[in-house]
Amino acid sequence: TPLPTAWWQAFQDPQLDRLQQQLAEASPTLALAVAHYDAARAAAGEVASARAPQVGFSAGPMRQRQSDDKPLRSATQPAIYDSNSATFSLSFDLDLWGRLRNAAAAAGARADASGDDLAAARLSLSQQLAGLYLQLRGAEAQQVILRDSIDDYRQALALTEDRFRGEIASELDVARARHQLASAQADLDALDARHALLRHAIAELVGAPASGFVLADGNLPALPQVPADLPSNLLQQRPDIAAAERRVFAANAGIGVARAAWFPQLSLTGLLGGQTSGSASVLDVGNRYWALGPLAALPVFDGGRRRAAKAQAYAEFDAASAQYRATVLAAIRQVEDQLTLLRQLDAQRGHEDDAVQAARRAEQIARDRYAGGAVSYLDVVSAQTDARQAQLGLQDIQARQLQASAALMAALGGGWAR
Repeated sequence: TPLPTAWWQAFQDPQLDRLQQQLAEASPTLALAVAHYDAARAAAGEVASARAPQVGFSAGPMRQRQSDDKPLRSATQPAIYDSNSATFSLSFDLDLWGRLRNAAAAAGARADASGDDLAAARLSLSQQLAGLYLQLRGAEAQQVILRDSIDDYRQALALTEDRFRGEIASELDVARARHQLASAQADLDALDARHALLRHAIAELVGAPASGFVLADGNLPALPQVPADLPSNLLQQRPDIAAAERRVFAANAGIGVARAAWFPQLSLTGLLGGQTSGSASVLDVGNRYWALGPLAALPVFDGGRRRAAKAQAYAEFDAASAQYRATVLAAIRQVEDQLTLLRQLDAQRGHEDDAVQAARRAEQIARDRYAGGAVSYLDVVSAQTDARQAQLGLQDIQARQLQASAALMAALGGGWAR
């Protein structure tokens, strides 16, 4: 089963591309999914092998003693003797009712579903990585805003202290300026901690120790343009939907296996070998033995085992069908959720951009009027706080737009470009 394409390349970020490559090569979670897929393929091969003729060879040199009271033992037979044998065996189940055929089909479908599970795991991990990476870049952009604000607050504090020494500003103005600076520094400390935790989470995903894992600073990636129309058949590329569909097929084949149990099991069996006692060769013509014939087996009374197995097979088919419908509905909801979120975020970004422009203008007016003694420093603090919060809010919306785009591409099974 092919893995999802490199959908994250729509963000045009080389560092994200490198991290995704590292994820594919070193993620322990992905390695676990690969091992499960390999085990499922091997199990399917084991079940399918039952449809082929089974050939065996056995050899047994033995020294035996028979009982003195063994029935039909003649007086001339020795009590202790050697017995050497070599046997080739051949058996072949005719599978007239499709028991083995359906079992092999079910096992193959389950193995294919496991391959889809592997693709789903890869898709989920790549989405998690992209989401964490975009959050990290968003946090870095907010760090820049806070550092710039702290520089402005330091200058404002120095100006206020100069005005206080010149008896132009009050001690209350100085206290407010110091509070504003300390508050921004505390916000930056919290953001630094969040940035470190995001970096640690990325390290775990790509299979690297959190300590010492470093990412170069970067900007927010470009926002991919979502097509105006997204065809519904894009959902067919989702691996979880493909896995659910294959499990429905496997459950249906399981019904065929349960039905075949009600018919006779027919097989052909053949033996060819040699047996001798003492030192004679088992290959001598006179020591040969063989057997060939059909075998028919049908349980007459099993206490309701076959009836229960048949009921179980139908129930498993109903469960697989329900799971398939639930998976499809969940996929549709996820796509609609992200499309709705992107539309709302786009509108919110426009309004927040207006708020940033207004807040910056208000901040400049407050500074000028404070310098002229027309307003108190409280007006400056309030305007600066509003401007900072508006900038942080706008940056948060931009980061959320990127994350929603990544979630939409993952919800479509790996992007919309096909």
